[in-house]
This record gives sequence, structure tokens and C-alpha cells, in this order.
Amino acid sequence: MLGLGTLTKKVFGSPNDRKVKATRPIVDKINALEPEFEKLTDEGIKQKTEELAQRAMGGESLDAILPEAFANCREAAKRSLGLRAFDTQLMGGIFLHQGNISEMKTGEGKTLVATFPAYLNALTGKGVHVVTVNDYLAKRDAEWMSQVYGALGLTTGVIYPQQPEDEKHAAYRCDVTYATNNELGFDYLRDNMKAELSQMAQRDHNYAIVDEVDSILVDEARTPLIISGPAQDRTDLYLAIDKLIPEIQDDHFTLDEKTRSVNYTDEGNDFLEERLGAAGLIPEGQTLYDPESTTLVHHVNQGLRAHKLFTKDKDYIVRDGEVVLIDEFTGRMMAGRRLSEGLHQAIEAKEGCKIQPENVTLASVTFQNYFRLYNKLGGMTGTALTEAEEFQEIYGLGVVEVPTNRPVARVDDNDQVYRTAKEKFDGVVEAIKKAHEKGQPTLVGTTSIEKSEFLSQLLTAQNVPHNVLNARQHEQEAQIVADAGKLGAVTIATNMAGRGTDIKLGGNVEFKIMEAISADPEADPDEIRARIEEAHKADEQAVKDAGGLFVLATERHESRRIDNQLRGRSGRQGDPGRSSFFLSLEDDLMRIFGSERLDKVLSSLGMKEGEAIVHPWVNKSLERAQAKVEGRNFDIRKQLLKFDDVMNDQRKVIFGQRREIMEAEDLSEITADMRSQVIDDLVDQYIPAKSYADQWDTEGLYAQVIAQLGIDVPVIEWANEEGVDDEDLRERLEEAADKHMAAKEEAFGVEVMRNIEKQIILQTIDAKWREHLLTLEHLRSVVGFRGYAQRDPLNEYKTESFQLFESLLDGLRSDVTQKLAQIRPMTQEEQQAMIAQAQEQQRQAMAAAASAGAATAAATSADAKPGFVEDDPSTWGNPGRNDQCPCGSGKKFKHCHGQLS
Repeated sequence: MLGLGTLTKKVFGSPNDRKVKATRPIVDKINALEPEFEKLTDEGIKQKTEELAQRAMGGESLDAILPEAFANCREAAKRSLGLRAFDTQLMGGIFLHQGNISEMKTGEGKTLVATFPAYLNALTGKGVHVVTVNDYLAKRDAEWMSQVYGALGLTTGVIYPQQPEDEKHAAYRCDVTYATNNELGFDYLRDNMKAELSQMAQRDHNYAIVDEVDSILVDEARTPLIISGPAQDRTDLYLAIDKLIPEIQDDHFTLDEKTRSVNYTDEGNDFLEERLGAAGLIPEGQTLYDPESTTLVHHVNQGLRAHKLFTKDKDYIVRDGEVVLIDEFTGRMMAGRRLSEGLHQAIEAKEGCKIQPENVTLASVTFQNYFRLYNKLGGMTGTALTEAEEFQEIYGLGVVEVPTNRPVARVDDNDQVYRTAKEKFDGVVEAIKKAHEKGQPTLVGTTSIEKSEFLSQLLTAQNVPHNVLNARQHEQEAQIVADAGKLGAVTIATNMAGRGTDIKLGGNVEFKIMEAISADPEADPDEIRARIEEAHKADEQAVKDAGGLFVLATERHESRRIDNQLRGRSGRQGDPGRSSFFLSLEDDLMRIFGSERLDKVLSSLGMKEGEAIVHPWVNKSLERAQAKVEGRNFDIRKQLLKFDDVMNDQRKVIFGQRREIMEAEDLSEITADMRSQVIDDLVDQYIPAKSYADQWDTEGLYAQVIAQLGIDVPVIEWANEEGVDDEDLRERLEEAADKHMAAKEEAFGVEVMRNIEKQIILQTIDAKWREHLLTLEHLRSVVGFRGYAQRDPLNEYKTESFQLFESLLDGLRSDVTQKLAQIRPMTQEEQQAMIAQAQEQQRQAMAAAASAGAATAAATSADAKPGFVEDDPSTWGNPGRNDQCPCGSGKKFKHCHGQLS
């Protein structure tokens, strides 16, 4: 008997079916226009773009233009790439334009799909960003799809790391710009640290299409982007706190090893307050619970963690007077890696090592808050439905499952569950051997590099030839994935590897053709292509006859999405294929979720060693476990985002204010208002309202007027005059301060003075914002403890961060006023001395550059790896991206011969 839900779906269709159905009339319109657009000349296609752009900028809606724009784009792609978009690809493009995520299976041509909404939205002249997961894909897709955009008369740009500024500016001015999420985020932060509008690279955040949207907006969104710089030296504070920690008794703190957390008890807090007061680290009358103590509480907590949670020779070692962390999974030293937020410094103090300066956050943003800046967002991936709630709640993105062009012919086996990891891997090796013997290509998914190496050793012992996918170099990754569909190929990969590159049965034809042409440059390329394409047909058929690509996963991931991604590598475009998951009760997910119960069931079934249980119920219970973990992870990300949203509101205010200041020609009114407010605050502080003259602190006011306003006026005499009140003093101080600044303006000249005001305001905002970010970091780390006092940490954080932001704005006024009051024109001698110093520095820099150049040239010839040939990559060996370049330049490989081109 059918359930009610199933019955209604049969009658009305699912919500997804209804969305897909709604696009059919639009697709029919586009198809009906095809004959008309086929008649256009190449120039006619570009003229059509101009006409559509004029209509879009003239106020016609993009939805009205969509059929013509998509038809024009399809024709341009057909001519420039030889690819005619399927109806399902047009559907995917429509959903992207509407601000949805198009879930499209692997091999359905998502790269081409993005060109349709990108072209349509670029017609407004506001620019479109296409976001990819790595630099290699950004460059590849930009190069490949620029042929389509070029045929349409649009410009294409690409953003990559260490790009020259002028090239970056030009790329952002293009109609369509390809970039990674990291580069876009960092450029946004860098732009908001610039001093002039002309230095800012990014335009408005109009529309972005995010490829592999689940990876970028969910997996990578856990860690914020941070630009950091060295902070002030706090060595004395770390050492002073370190002396107190050994005095702490067992009843002063609680330790939870399971969650690796340690907290002070009430007795501990009382003891600390007393000892910190005695050491002069906390002012008299201030407690650890006051907002002013936030930074101190943070460092005291880090000191306790360093002593109680981090053990020498287990978590770190001391080598050459330096604290080096140890990776808990591999046991390897992690040279160069440091713990953040002062924890590393606390361990250095504990071990008596030299305390390295702490890095301070200059600017930071989460991917969630960066991508929410866009007026419209769209995304593509093979797997998004399991995270649909998160996409909707955080980004307002709906998820639509786009039907495949051809029915999926892949067979998905039920999971095979073994009792031990050893039995499981024996089963895995046996399954790989069987597939390899009949010529079926196999892609093996593992959850870590160690497990992939372990499996590689097992296969080597059984004489099974195979490739291990090493993701150190993206180009190499693409090559291995391209070969993974060859007859009998065995490829071991981590679950996420190879995204963005299709596994084609029989191997990748384009890669084969490129290899053949580079091996024989004299031969006719067309003849090579024809020969290889003919041979490939036989290879492809042989692989299909062997069953297509076999995806074998050695573990289930915490997220169903990543399992589905791996499964989706097989069965592209209606190809045959098979997927199977091999699990054991010793796997992390099985161990955490009910393995004891399952173990009892397996024992009662009397399973022999090497046998596996295979049943749909096992799949169902595992999926339920995974859904629970996904829900928990979403809650964690949601909570993190709530905290970041507080800072994000403040970030928008500060960045918006900076932009207004850069756009303004004349800031003299703003600085005058600031000065007036500072005077008001000073008078209110030293001459309280409704107080008697003998209660006034005129000496304090006089000192502060000199310090903050830079004017020496007879404040004390004024205050002693008969009938003078606070309002009179206020007016006289304002008049004197205005005269003082007017004299400066005359000395500097109006134009120079306006520029000085702008630079001082910007520099002061930046300095204050940096301090504020550090305080918020510390507040964030200690506010969680308020939960023990039955107070909501988030509300506490909101209240205190707002108070801190108010004090930032107060401090900004007084700092700007003080700096402007103290500047003065240089004397002629000072100017000459400064010019001479600059010339000397330039001379030294040129001399250093010349000697460095000579040394590099010598090193390249003398220290190059034996056999190294500049133009022959096969002689370079296989260096890691962070290893020294084999040419002997002394640079890292990724910055020298290993640059992504």
C-alpha cells in the first residue's frame, strides 16, 4: 500500500519535478530560435550581444532576454568548441540564473553550463565571477571557455596567486572573471586595506557562479580567511603568567581529556585575581569578569592549556631552542606550523624557549559572509541535496536536481561490512584483482593519504600495477584522473581527488592527442587526431564490455555527499559502471555509531572470518548515522556563523566608512566634527554638568587640551573668570582649536591638508580595527565560560562587542584629532635629510638586487640538480610544491619552474 507522501508525489510530482517542468517552455523557446541563430555570421553573433546588452542596460529584464541570450551562447559554443549544449544543460543554466544550485551528475558538462548564465548576467556590464576549487581549474576553465566568450564579443579574465597588480585590475574589469574562492576573499580584504580607490581591484559583487559549490560553501567555509601581521611584543606577559601556573592547585581547575579542554574553577579565579593583582598585571578594583580583562583572561587560559594539555615529546618537541609541533596522526614533526592565539607563545614560555612574536589579524572574513555580499549567487555540483537545508538557511540558495541527459546505467551495490579492517582490506584487494583481470578500470577511494599508501603496498605485494593519486600538483592530478578509465587501470585516490576532471572510458582522447603531437611535432595534427580517435573507439568499447568504471570505496565518510561524489565518478553520460563500499566495524564511523550492537548481530549470525554482511538495512542505518553527523556539523557551523555575523555587521560599517572616506574630496567638515566632539567629551569629563566651580578639574583639562588639541591656551584663567560656565569654555576651546588648524592649512596648502586628513583618518581606522579584531578574538575565546553562570554566550558576545565597537569609534575621534593637531610642515633641512636618506636606501637596494641577481645566476648554473635541463621537465625529478627548485635558484619550486601556467 502506498504512503500518503508517495501517493501525492505520483499525482502532483515532487517539488523538484515541478521546478524542472517549469523550465520546459523556456527550453522549447531557445530550441525554436536555433535555426535563426545558425544563420548569423560570426560578426552577427557579436552584434547580437551588443543589441542584448543595450536592452539589458536600458531596463529590460534579464528573464525576458534569456531565450535569445541562451540561443546565441549555444551557437557560439557550437562554433568555437564543437559542443552543442543538451537541453538538460540549458535547464542547469536557467536554474543558475535564477539563483539556485544546479545539482548535475559528473560528466553532464557543468563547465559549459556556467557560460549561459554568465553570459546573460554579464550583459548588464557589472561583471560576473566564476568560482572554482583550485588555481589549475580556474586557469583551465578560463582558457577553455574564453573561446565561447570571445566568439560572443565578451572579455574573460583569470585571477591567480602572486598576480601583478595591473594584470589583476584588468582581470576584474573583464565581463567574466574566473578565480578561486581564496583569491576572491583575500582580494576583498586587501581592497579594504588600500588607501586610494584607484588601488582597489574588485568591482561590485554582482553575480557569482560557484563550481563545486558544496566543497567551497560547506567544507571550506569552516575556516575563515585571515590576513595577519606581527603583533606587539608580549613576552613579559607570557613569562609573568607562566610563573603563576605552577602555583595552581588541583582544585583550581577542571580537566576534560575527552574534549581536550581545561577550565578554571571559582577557587582558581579567586586565586588568580589575587596573584595577578599582586604582580601588578590587573589594576586595583578590576576583576577578571570585567570586559577590560578580556585579553588577560585569554592569556591566562592559554597558559593553563599549555601546562595541562600539551605534553613535551608527545604533542611537541624542543629542537634547537624551538618548539616544534608533532602531528598526532602521523607522528611527524610539523616544522613551521604554529598554534594560534598565543598558545604557541605560552608553550615557549613554559619550555624557556625564545618567545616568537604572535601574529595579529589585520583583516578576516568567513566564506559565508563573503559570498553573501553578492547580489545574486548560483552554484553547481554533483552532490548538494543532502545539504539543502544549510544552503537555503545560510545563503538563500535552493537546490534543484537537474535530470541527466541519458539515464544512469551505474549499478550501486549494497555495502559490504566486515568485522575487522584486515578482513576488509583482504576483500578490497580481492575485488580489485578480479576487476583488473577482466580489464575493468577501478577507482579506489580512501579517506587519508596513509590508507592510500597502505593499500598501495598491499597491491604491490600482489603484483597489481596501479597509480596512487598524489594531489601535490594539480596538473599531475588531472593527468592521472584522465588515465583512470583505461582498460585494466587501477587508481588509488583520496575521496575528494580529481574533482573537475572527467574519467572517460578508454582514457581521455584529448590528453592522448596532446601527448602524440608533442612527441612528434613534425606530423600532421589532423592525421594524429583521426588515428587516435579511431583507436579510442575500440578502447572505449572494450572498457564498456568489461563493465565500465568500478568505483570501490574503502570507508564511508562522515558526509553522504562525499560518498556520493566518489560514486558519481562512474556512470557518466549513460556509461555502464559499478560502485561498491567495503566497510569494517573498526572504521571510525562504524566505531562511533553502534558497532557493538552490530558486532553482536554478526557474532550471532556465526559469520566466519573473511565473510561480509550485505543488506539494504545496513545501508539505511549507516545513512541515518551520517545524517545525524551532518546535522551536528551544520549546527556547529551555524553557531560559528552567528558569532561571525556580529563582527560582520561591524566589518561592513568600517569597510563602508573607509570607502566613503576614499571617495570624498573634502573631509574638513568630518575632522571639525570629530574635534568638536573631543572638546565636548573633555569638558564633560573635567567640568561635570551642574557641578560647582570648586569641583572642576581645570588643571587636568589644561593638560589634556595641550595633549589632544595641540594648543596652549589659558584654560585655568578662563575658568576663574566671573560668570564663566562649561558652555563658555567649550566655545573658547573650539575657536582656539579651529584657528590652530586654519593656520596649519595655510602652512601646508589646502590640497595637501585635505590629503593629510584623508590618510590620517584611514590609517587610524585601520589601526583601531586591528586592535578591535584582536580583542574580539580574545573575547570569543573566553565568553563561552559565561554559560556556566546561566548567561547566553552569544548574547554576552553581542553586548560586549557592541560596547567595544562604541569605544573604537570614541578612540577614533580622539586619535585623529590628536594626530592632526601634532603634524607640522617639514623644515628645508628636514626635507633635504629625508631625500638624502631615500636616495641612500635606493642605492643600497639596487646594489643588493644586483648582487642577488649575480648570486642567483651563479647558483642556477652551479647548484642546479645534476642533469637539469631548463626546457625538459622530465629532467627535473618530482619536487613538492614547497621544495627548493631543482634549477638551484634557491626559490620554492611553486614560485620558480613549478609555477602554474
